[in-house]
Amino acid sequence: MLATVVFVIVTLFLIAVSFSISLKGFKRKDEANEYEKYYVMITDDNKSDFWKSVYRGAFAAAKEDNIYIDLLGENFSTKYRTEELMKIATASRVDGIILYANESNEMTQLIDEAVEEGIPVVTLYGDNTRSKRLSYVGIGGYAMGREYAKQINNIIQEKKNENTEESDKNEQDKIMQVTVLVNSDAGSSGENIQNIIIAAMQEGIAQEDAAGMEVSVSIKTVDNTNDFSAEESIRDIFHNEQIPDVIVCLNELNTTCAYQAVVDFNEVGKVNILGCYASEPIINAIDIGGVYATIAIDTNQLGEQCVKALSDYYESGNTSEYYAADVSLINKSNVAEYMKKEEEQNE
Repeated sequence: MLATVVFVIVTLFLIAVSFSISLKGFKRKDEANEYEKYYVMITDDNKSDFWKSVYRGAFAAAKEDNIYIDLLGENFSTKYRTEELMKIATASRVDGIILYANESNEMTQLIDEAVEEGIPVVTLYGDNTRSKRLSYVGIGGYAMGREYAKQINNIIQEKKNENTEESDKNEQDKIMQVTVLVNSDAGSSGENIQNIIIAAMQEGIAQEDAAGMEVSVSIKTVDNTNDFSAEESIRDIFHNEQIPDVIVCLNELNTTCAYQAVVDFNEVGKVNILGCYASEPIINAIDIGGVYATIAIDTNQLGEQCVKALSDYYESGNTSEYYAADVSLINKSNVAEYMKKEEEQNE
């Protein structure tokens, strides 16, 4: 018990020191330009390309309104949980919090405490519906599910077209195996989004009748505590006797891990990957045929919508409860155009 108490005290002290360093860093930047407001963004992984892209979108949008946004914890020497970062943000009395939330009781309490301190909270990509959060910014799970269904039906049709008439008869009796990768730590709100995507996907497959082929959809829970555990969870799929024909990934990490597993187990061309997010490795994998398609989320728009929700609140006292970012499909037919567009933007 004594050791535990000492550990907690030391941890709280380190958090306070880290925050003090971060705040001083902000004040140094503030000397060059006096910002009207100071927001923080809190995510579960500051190193993720996805979250860095969302942050860039929010930062650019905020800068136009003379607002500064910190990706809280990015420069800390110790990695803290989102809940711990929430405590730091609330204690610092920032002007707004953009938060990747979950439906845990602890998170609900932390959001409510921030709001009671006069700090508006916008949840991003992961919600906490029971809290007093201001708005939720996310994506349309139903639209994503229907797009995945469309791509699965395209894969089935392509396989049928590749077969001769004789083998096509045998193909009619085959069951198309589809495995959807879901996160083990998604929380209630994350589970709801995943369930909406899967339900919409199954609905879309049934309506298309899958070109006469039966489709079996299974769920694989991925331990995404860290990159290594996610990779191991996905590699387990390839140790089974029956490897799925299609693997549907609902985030960036699972997409890259699934692609690497397909390469390592020499299943390129046999297992079709439907991914999520348009990072450089995923786009390159589509270009060379390792990934069938990916759903690109407009991360800039996600960040911009968060800033808009907070700005609307401060300007009028009211804001929309829900903001949605656009999604688009990238596959072999348009990947070259996408890559060219990215190159032009980076020049």
